[in-house]
Amino acid sequence: MASQSKLALPGDRTLRGIISQLTTLYVSNRTRISRAVWITLFAALANRIRLAISEQKAASAREAAQRAARRGTTSSGSEETPRKKVELNREFFRSLLRLLKIVVPGWRSKESRLLMSHSFFLVLRTLISLRVAEMDGAIVKALVKGNGKEFLKRIVWWMLIAVPATFTNSMPNLYSIWYVEAFAFNNNVADHIQTIYTWSLSKSVGGEGVVFMSLLVQLSANVMRALTPPFGKYVADEARLEGEFRFQHSRLIDYSEEVALYGGHNAEKDTLDKGYFTLIKHVNYILRRRFYHGFMEDFVIKYFWGALGLMLCSVPVFVKMPGHIAMNMGDRTEAFVTNRRMLLSASDAFGRIMFSYREVMELAGYTSRVATLLDVMDDVQAGHFEKKLVSSSGVEGNEAVLKGRGTVHESNDITFIDVPIISPNGDVLIKALSFTLKHGDHLLVVGPNGCGKSSLFRILGGLWPVYGGTVYKPPFHAIFYIPQRPYLSRGSLRQQIIYPDSLRQMRARGVTDVDLLEYLKILGLEHLPELYEEGWDAEAEWRDVLSGGLQQRVAMARLFYHRPKYAILDECTSSVTLETEKAMYDTAKALGVTLMTVSHRRSLWKYHSHILQFDGQGNYVFTKLDADRRLKLEDEKEELEVRLRQVPELERRIAELTAA
Repeated sequence: MASQSKLALPGDRTLRGIISQLTTLYVSNRTRISRAVWITLFAALANRIRLAISEQKAASAREAAQRAARRGTTSSGSEETPRKKVELNREFFRSLLRLLKIVVPGWRSKESRLLMSHSFFLVLRTLISLRVAEMDGAIVKALVKGNGKEFLKRIVWWMLIAVPATFTNSMPNLYSIWYVEAFAFNNNVADHIQTIYTWSLSKSVGGEGVVFMSLLVQLSANVMRALTPPFGKYVADEARLEGEFRFQHSRLIDYSEEVALYGGHNAEKDTLDKGYFTLIKHVNYILRRRFYHGFMEDFVIKYFWGALGLMLCSVPVFVKMPGHIAMNMGDRTEAFVTNRRMLLSASDAFGRIMFSYREVMELAGYTSRVATLLDVMDDVQAGHFEKKLVSSSGVEGNEAVLKGRGTVHESNDITFIDVPIISPNGDVLIKALSFTLKHGDHLLVVGPNGCGKSSLFRILGGLWPVYGGTVYKPPFHAIFYIPQRPYLSRGSLRQQIIYPDSLRQMRARGVTDVDLLEYLKILGLEHLPELYEEGWDAEAEWRDVLSGGLQQRVAMARLFYHRPKYAILDECTSSVTLETEKAMYDTAKALGVTLMTVSHRRSLWKYHSHILQFDGQGNYVFTKLDADRRLKLEDEKEELEVRLRQVPELERRIAELTAA
């Protein structure tokens, strides 16, 4: 029929006839089909490149926004402090060598064994690569000879050596977290190169081979996708754990002085270790999953798909297709080797080179930061302190005092004999402080801000050095410190009271939850455990949950639990009522605790027997405290001050009356 299409099939409907007819149809239209495949591949490649460029721009914008957020907002007129430039120079390699001595402490260390095992697998990988190259030559040789049996035999051996090869290639993933960051980008690069290879193969072996190979590749890709672990969730969990770990460090930095005075370094170390090992456990889990996934991915992509490519390249050699011109030995060799190189070689390390310089620069940045930290620690150890918070004027005159060191002796009482109160950065607050406080005497410390009140307690707590004189003080565990801003650790409600003790230490002391509840009843907090379903085991960010007054009462319950010989109370009742304040001090004195209070509240005078008063000019007075007499003197002083403020007004009025 005139209207019948040229592509209509003949009337033979047997299976062999249909296959023969379809083959004839394909051969007669092979050019148009190949062009359609090429156009499709080029369009897919262009679209993928466009998406990759968009993703890179978006990633760059996100990184820039994150850097700006970390720097914080600055005013338009302000100038940024110049920062040290990080480069790949001699300083970088010097710092890197210094850090390597810490990373690899010795030949018998675990780090040294890991380094040697990593080097061993790198050498083994090279040897396996040489063996694979030799087998490739044998496969080409069998193909050129047209020996199908030998060709299949070599292919089988090539697949067998893939097992140790993929294992060796997956080993570096156990040593490097970089694989996580480069994973998505490497997949994109592999997709781009695969598109180019597919187009090249369609020119060499025809669209029929490309379709068959694409089906197998897609099937194996779907299997890999189904077996791929949820790395996105893993990375999100890792980021969350890293954030918590950083928060624990920043929290410790904010409350470092309180922790040191509490002697809570072991408790804080346990908290940090718990956060660190939780993070490391999760990271190691990710690395193990990535190892198995990398093994599967490397085997499928590099060897299984490579074997498919080899089989595809062998089709024109072993299968005579209609319409194909027989190829001589040289043509077969050239076509096969070219296609094989495209399938196996070019995509192996394409993405690694692109990121190598960036990774080295990141290493330089990390090295510079850690080296700076080590330099500061060396300066601290050598006694070199940089004065930044106050003016350095006058420090030269106190140089002799700063070079000296006093003596510290253990005693049941507290005695200072000609002890200068000097901050570590060189400020001389008191040139020579002398007083004696016996156990059972209660001391009130008063004076203006910055006169040395808290500095005195820092010396007692061992935070500041003794630059001269002699100090007699009880052992560290006999002195307890409660600041105005109580430190509440990250843990259960019970741990807030027994800090820095652990639950095991609490039980060893014979203290139970009933005893803790009695302490809370004294402070009017007996309802606190009932507010949470977990009771004493409830965990929260207590500094955000509890108000300032509740925090101060919990801190005082901590004092009742520990029952030290001496307690330093630094404005620790500023947010509680007078009734609660009375219960705090009466109970502490009943427990035999000697109180050393820093406060300006007159209501506290009656609880103390001695007073140490600083005037802010380097002078002080230490004497017994008669609370009633001092209250009368203070009232009289205030009355006189009121009268003095009225003097100018009275003089002006007298002048007016005289003029009239």
